[in-house]
Parts: sequence; C-alpha cells; structure tokens
Amino acid sequence: MAENPFSHPSPLPYRLPPFDRVQNADYRPGFEQGMREQRAEVQEIVQNPAEPDFQNTLIALERSGQMLSRVSAVFFNLNASNTDPQMQEIDSEIAPKLQAHEDAIFLDPALFARVDAVYRRRASLQLDSESLQLLERYYIEFVRAGARLSDTDKTRLRHINGQLSSLTTQFKQNVLKATKNGAVIVDSAEELEGLSTQQIGAAASAAKARGLSGKWLITLQNTTNQPALAQLENRALRERVYEASTARGLRAEADRADNTAVISEIVRLRAERAALLGYPNHAAYQLEDESAANPAAVHQMLSELVPVARARARQDAADMQQLIDAEAAANHTAPFALGPWDWAFYAEKLRRARFDFDQAQVKPYFELEHVLHDGVFHAAQQLYGLQFEERTDLPVYTADVRVFEVLDADGTPLALFLGDYFARDNKQGGAWMNSFVRQSRLFGLKPVVANNTNIPKPLPGQPALLTFEEVITLFHEFGHAIHGMLSNVHYPLLSGTALPRDFVEYPSQYNEMWAREPGVLAHYARHYQTGDPLPQGLLAKVLAAQKFDQGYATTEYLAAALLDQSWHRITAAQAPTAAAVPAFEAAALRDNGVDYPAIPPRYHSTYFSHIFAGGYSAGYYAYLWSEVLARDTGQWMHARGGLTRKNGDRLRELVLSRGRSADPQTMFRDFYGGPPDIGPLLEYRGLKRASGT
Repeated sequence: MAENPFSHPSPLPYRLPPFDRVQNADYRPGFEQGMREQRAEVQEIVQNPAEPDFQNTLIALERSGQMLSRVSAVFFNLNASNTDPQMQEIDSEIAPKLQAHEDAIFLDPALFARVDAVYRRRASLQLDSESLQLLERYYIEFVRAGARLSDTDKTRLRHINGQLSSLTTQFKQNVLKATKNGAVIVDSAEELEGLSTQQIGAAASAAKARGLSGKWLITLQNTTNQPALAQLENRALRERVYEASTARGLRAEADRADNTAVISEIVRLRAERAALLGYPNHAAYQLEDESAANPAAVHQMLSELVPVARARARQDAADMQQLIDAEAAANHTAPFALGPWDWAFYAEKLRRARFDFDQAQVKPYFELEHVLHDGVFHAAQQLYGLQFEERTDLPVYTADVRVFEVLDADGTPLALFLGDYFARDNKQGGAWMNSFVRQSRLFGLKPVVANNTNIPKPLPGQPALLTFEEVITLFHEFGHAIHGMLSNVHYPLLSGTALPRDFVEYPSQYNEMWAREPGVLAHYARHYQTGDPLPQGLLAKVLAAQKFDQGYATTEYLAAALLDQSWHRITAAQAPTAAAVPAFEAAALRDNGVDYPAIPPRYHSTYFSHIFAGGYSAGYYAYLWSEVLARDTGQWMHARGGLTRKNGDRLRELVLSRGRSADPQTMFRDFYGGPPDIGPLLEYRGLKRASGT
C-alpha cells in the first residue's frame, strides 16, 4: 500500500489527485484499505471509555475515512467521465461492499448510542450554529439509515441495500452500453442534409473511430430528444434517430441492454425499504428530508403547471401542423401528422417564422473558448471578483481536460476548476458537476471541482460551435461549480453542494440567467472567424425568442418529474413485472395528464438515470422547485442593478458560501427577504398562471 496513490494526501496543489499515477490496479486495494481504516477509526470511537461528547464522537466521525474518501472521489468521478470495462467490473464488485460498509457504521447500535447521547444534550452544549447543524444532520442520517430498527429488520435492510447498490450500478452500465450501441449508422452524406459541414465531418470521424470508414454515425445523448432532430431534413432518418433513442433499455439483444427487469426490482426494493423504515412509500421517505417535505406538496406544484404548459404546447403544435400542411400543399406531397421526431425540426421553422432567425445563424457566435472565458468566467468575475488562470503543469485524466486555478478578488488562491467538455463513448451522457476535493476548514482543504458536458468534439483545427442550449448548460453547470468553489464551512459533511436536491439546483439554475443577460451575451457572442460581435438586431431576436417553445420544454420535464413520482409512490406489492414496465409508464403519463404523443418525457424509464442510477429518485421535481428560487433571485438581482459585486457578494455571503451550515429555506429567506414566489418562474418561461391559482 505504500505505493498506492491513495494511501496519503496528494502532494499536488489543492490536493489535486495525482491522475498521472493512478492505475486501475490501485482502486481495489485502495477501497479495501480505506474501509479497513475507517472501521478501525469507528471502533476507536465506540470503545472510547469517556462519556460521549461532540469532540470524541461527532468530530471523530467527521475525521474518519479520509483514505476512503480520496479513492471514492477519483474512482466514481472517473467511472462517470472516463470509464473502461475494468472500471465497470470494479464498480459492480465494490458497490455492494461499500453499501455494506456504510450499513455497518450507521446500523452500529453502540455508535448510534453515542450519537444519540450527544444529540439529547444538544440544548446544553452551547455549540455554534454550524456545529449544531452537524450534530443534527448526523442524528437524522443515522435514524433515516435505520439505526432504530430491530436486529431482524436491520438484517433485512442490509440485504435490500446491497441488492439496490448492485441494481443501480447495473442500470447505469446498461444505459451507457445502450446509448453507445444505439448510435445510428448513416450510409450516405445526402441523408444528412441540414447538418453543418462541421457536424457531418464529426459524424464521419465518429464512424471511423468505430471502424465504419465511409459511413457516418449519429451518436446519442442521454435525453429522449436528440440535437440532430432539429436540423435533419430527412424525415425517415429523424424517425430512425428518435426510435433509437427511445428503444434504449427496452431490448435484450446482444448489443443492447434491457433495463425493464432492473427497474421492476429497484422500485419493489425501494418500496419495501420505505415500509421497513416506517413510510408509506419511497417518495415519502425521500421527500421528508427535502425542502418539499412530502409527495403531496410536490404533486400539487407539478400538477398546477401541467394545464398551463400543455395549452402552450398544443398551440405551438397546431402552428407547426399548419407549416407541415402548407409545405405538403406547395410540394404536392402527402401531408402527415406532427410526430415526436418532427417537433424540434418544425419548432426551428416556427422560430424562424416568428422571430426571423434560426439557430444556424447564431452558432458561429457561440464558440466554446469565447463562451467560457468571455461569458462564464466573465460573469463570475463581475459578481464575485474571481480570476481564472489556466494551468498546464498539472496532471489530468485525459487530454481533453482543462485545469484552471481560481483566485479570489484579493488574489488569494481559492480553488481548482476542471473542465471536461467533449463527448466520448466512455463518458456517461448529460452534463454534471463533481468534486474531487471538498472544501473544509477542519482539514484545511480548498475545493477541486469539475464540470462535465457532452459537446460533440470538432475535427482537429475546427472550432467547437455551440447551440444556445449548450451555452446555457455551461452556465448551469458552472453555477454548481461556483457553489462548490465558494464554500466556506468548517465541516466536510456540510460543504459545498451537500444540500437537499430541491435546493442544490437553485444556484445552478440561477446562474443560467447570465447566459441570457444582454450585457453578458454581448460580451461572449463573437464570430469565431472575424471576432465581430453578434449584430444587435440578431441579439434582440435571440433574446426575444427565449420564451419560445417553453410549452414543449416544460411539458417534457413535467412528464419526467411526474413519472418519477409515480414510480416511487407505489408499495412493493404494486411494483410491476419487467414485462409490465412500459404499461406502467404509459398509465402514469395518462393519469397525470401528460400523455401527449408529440411530446415524450425528457427521459423514458429505461434510460432515466437520474432516478434509477443517480441521486434523484423521487426528486427529479427538484429542478422546477429550485427554479422558483432561481427566478426569484434573478428578479431580485435585476431590481438592484443586475451584475454587480454588491449583489454577488450578498448571494455569496448568505447562500453560496454556506453549504448546509444552516437550514436551506432559512438561507433563501435571509437572502431574498421573504418566501418563494412562483410568479417570476412563469414570466421567465412565458407561461400564464392558470385562473384561480
């Protein structure tokens, strides 16, 4: 173990993991040694003859497991962004072992007795507010983990947790495999009419990389809707791409992976676990520890928006159908009904008709380097005084990764930021932020955070030109990164983004607003060849179009969020068989009023990784819940001068630096000056509040 890179803290700046030294062979022994060390540390706490107190129990727990934290941070982050078959094998093997290790800690009656003893005396301990929050969080986590169950029930709980850890790992790996193998092979460039020269070249490069020279490959992203659908003229190819996307996880062929049986077992076990812990269903268990508090509150918010979004979507669909019918009449071809693979294509035509521009006109102005430096970083500099200096002297895990040192306004070193922006076959879909090192004053650690996106990689020497949605994604994920980098708390358990799901998306969705801010947009939107700014007339059209197609965007999101709730509000006895999974989904969409064929859910169940392989089970609603807070914050900012250090510093002081050192709802009220209001969200999306609400 002396040679294992995880045995000791990294000697690199900011404790950046020594990626150049890490080999797959280091992970298994690293995990095993890390678990052994933490078990020994926990035993020291349990066997301490002194009366339990905050220092010898809670602080001792916070200090335990440092090696395990180091190896876990590197392995699980790289397994998401740069995996290989050996890492996936390790993941399958280690996931149930880690779950058993966690259960051994949280279900240890002697350890819980010490935590409970300190918790019962909390009123007399004279703890500072953050220390009190730490004590309360540990107590809640022990109880929610099953610390008060009988020995018989603990045995059953351990078995359930072990099975779930294996199943969620299997689901994740199935989605990665199905997404890679679901890529659509195209035989002729003529079929790709509508795509740009750069996109066609990238498709040829992707095909060549898989040994398909002379062909083109349209790779899939994690969502149901695929970016190419907005541009492809060939309707048959659009349908092929859509069908390939929605088929993921439904077939058990040699090159596919069937997730229906995995889903069936996951929801059954989650429901059984909830009942064991005293809850009616998994949603009730999950939401008790979120801002929403209960499923009824979530369902009410989502349901209120369904008729508003659906009405807007149906009007847009009617306008698109008119376009389709007019084209058919002009071309003397048979008309057809708007299909889900047609929506994005005709939405672009409708956008051109309403706002006199299309996305192809603006993409040359959204080049990755300009967006990153003159947009994302610029806004952070204006709000918080941050400075970004690229480092090329530090190791990375793949050549695409960029490293930036982040300095505070006074030049003090603050954090390292890693950007991993391009899609790879061995990278999970979507976009996310992760932490390699979490900030804490207890350990004297500054944060190391990363953003991952899946922008198609351009050919060598070609620019990475983004859609405006990809621009917004960069700002969104950087909002998470800012949340992690500005963290200034004592305890790692409360650091950075360690918050309820329906609050953690608040800073990220708030940060999206700066992508659309006229002053910021004008600063980064420059033509990649000439450097000319986006013309004022075109800029005005881009901004005017931002509320366009929000009926679709809101409906597809609501469909996914309500589907998530439906899966997790059932009992174990109500869990469908594998064969009945598609029927359960269809019924859930119908019962919630979101079964609109032209607008599928943002994720169908079989590739809904957020809820079956991520941390969002019964929590996908969080994006909308926290967007209420984000849009309230945007309105608050605009009322006080917008992009200013005064506004940024207030948000930093009262929210972004505080992690979970205080109650999240209290932090928002302290910043905003009152309770959340859904009005700014509806205005931002261009939706009208339904009468009587």
